[in-house]
Amino acid sequence: MTHDPDTTVLTKIRAGERVLPFDPAGHATDAHLVFIGKATTAWAERESCPKNMEQARERNVQAQVLVDEDYRDGLVGLEGYRHVIILTWLHRSARDLIVQQPRHATEPRGTFALRSPVRPNPIGLHVARLVSLDQAEGRLVLEGLDVLDGTPVIDIKPYFASSDRPDLDD
Repeated sequence: MTHDPDTTVLTKIRAGERVLPFDPAGHATDAHLVFIGKATTAWAERESCPKNMEQARERNVQAQVLVDEDYRDGLVGLEGYRHVIILTWLHRSARDLIVQQPRHATEPRGTFALRSPVRPNPIGLHVARLVSLDQAEGRLVLEGLDVLDGTPVIDIKPYFASSDRPDLDD
């Protein structure tokens, strides 16, 4: 079992999974990362949280990103975009599994071959439709978000279909 220090939750290790012999946070150099706000969602527990943005959209439950006052000027001009990219810090995820056994797969896979929140740097990437924006309050209302309530937000970027969407004919 691996211990999640932020939630004191024990995560059961499945057959075929491998745990790093160290805590990646202890080996990290300081990137001077700051949280610019937090996500507000309907999901308090991992079991109820959508597994991906497709599931979040299907549940039809809006979410919000609340940007801290110091960073609200960074929202100027964002109202002109239909979709945004939200980067989050998945603070309640374990960081030490390097090989995981997904429930949907027959064989274990390396962490970097999965979209699992369990990774050495638990950064979440979410593309969501921007429903509304209130710069003064620092409030972005999104079509949905696949994170737990209170998840820290690292960054917000406009989504450009012309350059962010890969050529699907490759």
